[in-house]
Amino acid sequence: MFVNTGTNTIFHFLMKCVILSAVIIMICNLCPRKCGALRTEHTGNGFCGMGTLPVAARIAPHFGEEPCISGTRGSGAVFFSGCTMRCVYCQNREISVTGKGVALTPRGLAEGYKMLEDKGVHNINLVTADHFAPAVAESLSIYRPKVPIVYNCSGYTAPETLHILDGLVDIYLPDFKYADDRLAVKLSHAPGYSEVARAAIKEMIFQTGTPELDSDGIMKRGVIVRHLILPAHTKNSIEVLNILKREFDNQILVSLMCQYVPCGDAKKDPKLGRTITRREYDKVKRELFALELDGFTQDLSSASEEYIPEWDLGTDFE
Repeated sequence: MFVNTGTNTIFHFLMKCVILSAVIIMICNLCPRKCGALRTEHTGNGFCGMGTLPVAARIAPHFGEEPCISGTRGSGAVFFSGCTMRCVYCQNREISVTGKGVALTPRGLAEGYKMLEDKGVHNINLVTADHFAPAVAESLSIYRPKVPIVYNCSGYTAPETLHILDGLVDIYLPDFKYADDRLAVKLSHAPGYSEVARAAIKEMIFQTGTPELDSDGIMKRGVIVRHLILPAHTKNSIEVLNILKREFDNQILVSLMCQYVPCGDAKKDPKLGRTITRREYDKVKRELFALELDGFTQDLSSASEEYIPEWDLGTDFE
């Protein structure tokens, strides 16, 4: 149950809770869909399909993030199940759609942070947690790690939900997937994506300020915006980079990713059923460099299924 004397104010403007037969039911408007879905601790009829208790599929050090996040000791990643988007090419479909994982109370989640911190990770990395934001906020009120908190999300995040996390998150790691909203609907069932992502990034910058790294090159505060290049969609990528330059410029770092691997329904798509080509990648990188956006690029060898984690919380959460 989320509601207690320390967190009541978080919910007043986002949702209403009613008690029926001793069961707490949340009327949820956390994500940009604002659908008013009914969610109990373990069930939900919203787009994410999840209850209010966080469901985690993996809690372990992760070395697949940007160098300033993974460092040498890894990022302490908590991969949450469910999602507020439905990307046809999702590499994490096993958890984003099927909901595979273990339900944890906020206190159990806090214990996970301690376990990761004891392993010496550079940060605690909350991956796809929008639909569990109130519980995440409560977990961080129970235990605040001494390392930075990273909030890793799709970019399809309502600013009102980010308000719940204000003062709790040190580093935001959002995607900016689409400049073209028609493409966002077609590939991710995310209407209004571009406007939502721009508003979300603006709020993230307001909360954390400009990027700040320590003497070892490990990020302490700020925003890194990720963009995944899709095959046959370089125009979308170039438009995204221009939006980032025009609206945010040196307030953010940009991570340009070429790790796309066709998964799920994308394998059968005539455009999405392949990795990107060297020519496509070079075309988008040239735009990144011409715009003088600071950040990171990947090697084409990153496009491999071997980088998709195993979803086995029972092995990692000990």
